[in-house]
Amino acid sequence: MEPTPYTLIGTQFSTFTRTVAMGVRYKGLKYNQASTPPSSAVAFEHHPFGFLPTLIIHEDQGKRVDVKLRESQAIVRFIDRIAPSPSLHIAPGEGGAVIEEKMWELVSLAACFGYPIVEVGVVKPRVKAMDEGKLSEEEIRQQIEGGVVKLKEFLTLVESLMSPDGFAFGEHPSWADFFLFPLMADLRALHEWKIVDRRLNDWMGKMDELPAVKETTLGTLAVGARP
Repeated sequence: MEPTPYTLIGTQFSTFTRTVAMGVRYKGLKYNQASTPPSSAVAFEHHPFGFLPTLIIHEDQGKRVDVKLRESQAIVRFIDRIAPSPSLHIAPGEGGAVIEEKMWELVSLAACFGYPIVEVGVVKPRVKAMDEGKLSEEEIRQQIEGGVVKLKEFLTLVESLMSPDGFAFGEHPSWADFFLFPLMADLRALHEWKIVDRRLNDWMGKMDELPAVKETTLGTLAVGARP
């Protein structure tokens, strides 16, 4: 493995790990990835609670440091600092956002509420039931019915915060797009995607065109992978 300034700890299947991987690729940074599931020995070695991802920063300003940086929102702030261009931020007024912090609002909503609603409430139980093969399709739908109700509410909220077209806030992608996309990509692989309206479908089409998205598809639910 070629030495690089950074090592990303986390499986490609992890939505938060994919967010960071998309970011470093979009910024043109070189890194290696150590694929491991959450709660593994490797995950606990790098994160006190065994969560993903962790970014190991091997070099800083030409010095060997080997710093472990945990939590995706801390990692993306580091990425922004060392590689401010191309920008994944928005300007006030861009995409209908009166203030630029509206982008971080959507990031937080996706991370704190979107993950449990999309992944824990719908994606994970459906995939588990499908893989076990013990329930009929109708029984699976009944099992996640409550989760789908919350999912619809979340999707409606997300669309209300987005610009009418383009990326989440208009003409270029932002961190809001990169935090939201891995969740939506998992959902798109399942039957429940049919409840998604035109705006998010069009947005997914825009995201699919990004090299950072194409380059991080391998190992995800979208191509039939499992943790």
